[in-house]
Amino acid sequence: MTPTTNNTTQSLIILGSTGSIGVNALSVAKSFGIKIESLSAGRNIALLNTQIKEYTPQKICIADSKDRDKLDTTLIKQHNIEVFYGTSGIIEMIESSQSNLVLNAIVGFAGLAPSLKTKQCGKKLALANKESLVSGGWLFGNYTITPIDSEHFGLSYLLRDKDSQTLKRLIITASGGALRDMPLTELPNASLQSALKHPNWKMGQKITIDSATMANKLFEVLETFWLFGVREIDAYIEQSSLIHALVEFIDGSLSAHLSVADMKLPIAYALDSAKARNLGLIAPFDMTKFCNIALREIDTGRYPLWRLKDELLSSPKLGIVLNASNEIAVNAFLQEKSLLATLSK
Repeated sequence: MTPTTNNTTQSLIILGSTGSIGVNALSVAKSFGIKIESLSAGRNIALLNTQIKEYTPQKICIADSKDRDKLDTTLIKQHNIEVFYGTSGIIEMIESSQSNLVLNAIVGFAGLAPSLKTKQCGKKLALANKESLVSGGWLFGNYTITPIDSEHFGLSYLLRDKDSQTLKRLIITASGGALRDMPLTELPNASLQSALKHPNWKMGQKITIDSATMANKLFEVLETFWLFGVREIDAYIEQSSLIHALVEFIDGSLSAHLSVADMKLPIAYALDSAKARNLGLIAPFDMTKFCNIALREIDTGRYPLWRLKDELLSSPKLGIVLNASNEIAVNAFLQEKSLLATLSK
């Protein structure tokens, strides 16, 4: 597949509009004057109602039809909005929408089917759903994907007009997550509340937990493989989240992509690269912070999952096993349940 950042968008479909990526995408779309044709959301119907009022989409989809009574029916009727439900509803909504760009910010494995439908419909895909590539990257061969993860956006930015024969290694960075400074002896008893306090990013619960365990970085390594077709991939901890990606070349040189931690930048390039280059949606980079940037290796004593990196790169289709087991474990942790008890059911 071919990652790209060259797009001009007239209207947009956003899947996962009430999550952090979706909220940022709506903000960027408004700045760019892009019409929102369709929105999907999970269970945060109150926020969805606010979005409907502000952006007046033609179509919406909610996760559960049991929540339809929470929708603002006055707005629905006033704007003649078509309502869909569940995963099948998302698929139908994508197919029936006229917009040529789908921004998929759904969390978890549930994002794979909408990504495949987007491909089937011949629409462009701006992808924030990691699990689409982690669980089914081989299903997207010869299909253009615009990555929204800051790391893969950074790699795309660095690799523009570069000859792949000159590459030695692709490098992404990790913040280390919420538990990066917790004493190792305390990690087995880390609370849900402590694991959800990400030091740099405001994200959803699952991705915040994945960041704390380094599962998220394993996902991003696999995404990197499927997007760029390179197996020489490494990651380092960079606590400030100012460096997002680096490219090492066979001539011995190294290029880095730096920016403040703001997802509006990759989203802006996915929606309209020309406007993204010229409007300055995020704060300028503070060069005084550059002095404090340091890279360090990922300690497998603190992040034992990282031991799986090379095996996953050798057999990337194992990502579907990684994702399924991780979703079960994270769901149990978020519900503060025993994983063994969950697996025994």
